[in-house]
Amino acid sequence: MTGSLMTSESNIPIGLEPRTHWAGIDGVLLRFALTAKPEAMAATQLLAADLEAKTPAGVVEIAPGLVSVLLRFDPGKTRREVLATEMSARAQHIIQGQLDTPPPARRWTIPAAFGDADGPQLAEVAQAVGCSPDAAIRQICEADLRVLVIGFAPGQPYIGLLPEAWDLPRQSELTPTVPAGAIVVAVRQLVMFGASSATGWRQVGRSAFRSFRPERDTPMPLRAGDAIRFAPVPASEIEALEQAADGLGGARLKVLR
Repeated sequence: MTGSLMTSESNIPIGLEPRTHWAGIDGVLLRFALTAKPEAMAATQLLAADLEAKTPAGVVEIAPGLVSVLLRFDPGKTRREVLATEMSARAQHIIQGQLDTPPPARRWTIPAAFGDADGPQLAEVAQAVGCSPDAAIRQICEADLRVLVIGFAPGQPYIGLLPEAWDLPRQSELTPTVPAGAIVVAVRQLVMFGASSATGWRQVGRSAFRSFRPERDTPMPLRAGDAIRFAPVPASEIEALEQAADGLGGARLKVLR
């Protein structure tokens, strides 16, 4: 995820303009762009990693979005203006450097079934991408994917980025419901639903992984920045993995650093 469009006067990618905004009574939001540009996503991940490594005094939460980072702070220990100034300085330093996503600290390998009843729109998506369904599955499973952000529902990951050919629009109408574990795709991203849901994205697969279980020691196991690899398995294996009490659906976690 590397920037390619540059301004004529600097090495800063076009459209990256870090700006801070107040967020409630105890938050500061720094936004790199108004749209989900790959360069802005990379800058966001770099800033979030930098803030995690060197957390400013008084900060109680760091929450990265697709193109923004939110800091929540203790007003008794710091001031909003101080954090805004520091975030702006760090962001400017980041966008003047190489916008490569930081290496992941963790990697998940998640079994998934693709096509047929588990991915009823796989053929449609493959045609739009310009390849066969089997090639589409390979591209998903071989892509260097990361959890870009957790959002919409507790623990639910937005995962990307897929190759540029996968920059597919959302559907013009909602699919009324897809099952828990559905893997859906649009705009170079994948979402894994933790529960059944309506969606405007196209379903290409399904896993037994549940991104939120309140009874687990770690209710939401995924983190922004986690690497994701999908391992294709038969539909019958997904059905068996759904019986696992932990709700992880056979997913394996490897700590990389």
